[in-house]
Amino acid sequence: MTGRDETVENGPREKCGVVGISLAERSAALPTYYALYALQHRGQESAGIVTHDGFQQHSHVEMGLVGDAFDEDDVEALKGSASIGHVRYPTAGSVDKSCAQPFTVSFKGGALGLSHNGNLVNAASVRDELASSGHAFTSDGDTEVIAHDLARNLLEEDLVRAVKRTMNRIHGSYALTITHDDTVLGVRDPEGNRPLCIGELDDGYVIASESAAIDTLGGELVRDVRPGELVVLREDGSGFDSYQLVEREHTANCFFEYVYFARPDSRIDGELVYEVRRELGRKLWEESGVEGDVVMPVPDSGRAFASGYAEASQEGDGDGVEFAEGLMKNRYVGRTFIMPTQEARERAVRLKLNPIRSTVEGRSVTIIDDSIVRGTTSNQLVKLVREAGAEEVHVRIGAPAIVAPCYMGIDMATRGELIAAEKGEAEIADEIGADSLSYLSIDAVTEAIGRSHADLCLGCVTGEYPYDIEGETSDRDVRRPAVGMDADAPADD
Repeated sequence: MTGRDETVENGPREKCGVVGISLAERSAALPTYYALYALQHRGQESAGIVTHDGFQQHSHVEMGLVGDAFDEDDVEALKGSASIGHVRYPTAGSVDKSCAQPFTVSFKGGALGLSHNGNLVNAASVRDELASSGHAFTSDGDTEVIAHDLARNLLEEDLVRAVKRTMNRIHGSYALTITHDDTVLGVRDPEGNRPLCIGELDDGYVIASESAAIDTLGGELVRDVRPGELVVLREDGSGFDSYQLVEREHTANCFFEYVYFARPDSRIDGELVYEVRRELGRKLWEESGVEGDVVMPVPDSGRAFASGYAEASQEGDGDGVEFAEGLMKNRYVGRTFIMPTQEARERAVRLKLNPIRSTVEGRSVTIIDDSIVRGTTSNQLVKLVREAGAEEVHVRIGAPAIVAPCYMGIDMATRGELIAAEKGEAEIADEIGADSLSYLSIDAVTEAIGRSHADLCLGCVTGEYPYDIEGETSDRDVRRPAVGMDADAPADD
C-alpha cells in the first residue's frame, strides 16, 4: 500500500502561499509562476494561477508541485497583466482539485479570483447563512466562503466597502490575494497572523506571502501589508492604494513563521528570518547549552539555530562547541512512498537522512531541531546517531514545546497526538532515547522576534488563542462576529 510519509514529515506543515501581480503591459502569468516556485515550501499539494486580460478571466489549477501543474502552454494561455497565484497544502477542505486555489466565481458584478493563506474559525456559520440565501457551494473549503461573501457584498457596495463588510463577518487568520476583474487586491487579517508583503517591480507591483518571492522576480521589498489593511494595486502598474479597514490594539503574528515555516532569506514584519533563527539558537545555548563536542542541525530547518548556538558557545572562556553537518539529507525522497511494514516505516528516516560517522563517533553530540510533534522522527534520529557511534546524544529544540493544536492554517496535530501535551522534558527525553532534552522558553522566542507576548499568536505552545475558538481559551478579549440568526448581536469589529 502507499501512504503519506508520517515518519519523516512528522512536523508541522504550512498550508499555503499566495501571490498577486499587476503589471503595466506585459503578461503577469510567467512572473506569477516564478513567484510560486519561490513559495513552493508553503504548499505542495496543488498550484494555480488566475489572470484577467481586461475582458475575461483565465484560470489554470492542478494538483501537484508548481513544475508539475504547469507547462509552457499552460502559462502562455493565461493572458492578462493582472494575476494571482496559490500553492496549497490543505487544512480546511479536502485534498482534491475542488479545494485547489485560486478559487474563481463569476457573478453579476464581474469575475473574482481568490487565494487564501490561513484558516477561518467561523466558516461554517457564514457558509450556512450564504447557503440559506441561495449560494451554491462546490467545495468544503473556507476560501469559497470568503469568495461568495465578497461577491454578495460587491453587488451592494463599492470595492473597498465590500471588502470591509466581508472582513467584519469572517473570523480567523487570512492573507488574501484577489482579482476583481483586472484589479489585484491584497488583504491581511486584523491580527496579522499570516504574513503578506508588497514589492515593487520595474513595471508594476507584487503582493506575496514572503519577500523571497519578490527577490526571485528581481523586485524590491516595499513593506509588509499591515494587519487589517486592504492594498489595491493600480491597473497600470504605477503604484498601489492603501485602506486601513480594521484596527486592533494588538496583533497576533504567528511565531512559527520565524521558527520554521518561512524561508530563512525572507523578511517578515521587518525581521530577516535567518537572523531571528540564529538569535533563537544563541538563546538556546544561554538557556540549556550542553558542553559537548559537536552541535549539528536536523536539515534544513535546524541549520540557523545550530549556527547561532555554536557561535554563542564560543564566546565564553572555553573552546565552545563545534558546529558540524552530521546528518545528510536525501533530497530525492518525496513525501509519499511505499511503506508496507513497520520495519519499512522505521526505515523511512534512513531514506531521508544519513549520519556522517566521523562527525559523531565517540563524541558528545547535540542535535538541534525546530520542533517535536509526535516524537516519532526524533526517536529515529537519536537512534541513527547512536548507531553511528555517538557516546551521548542531547536534543535541543529552537521553540517551546507544542502542547495544543493550531486552528490558524497550520497542519499540526490533535492534543492526543502531541507528545508534549502530557509529558515533560525528562519523560520525552526518555521516550526518544536522548540523554537530555530542552525546549526554548516562550520569553526567549518573544525577545528574539522582538514582539511582546500580546502581539504574537502562541496558541500551540500556551493553549490560549488570539481568536474566539469554540472549546478553547482566548488570550485576549475577543468575540467572533455574529452571523445568521445572531447577526443583530454586536460584532467584534
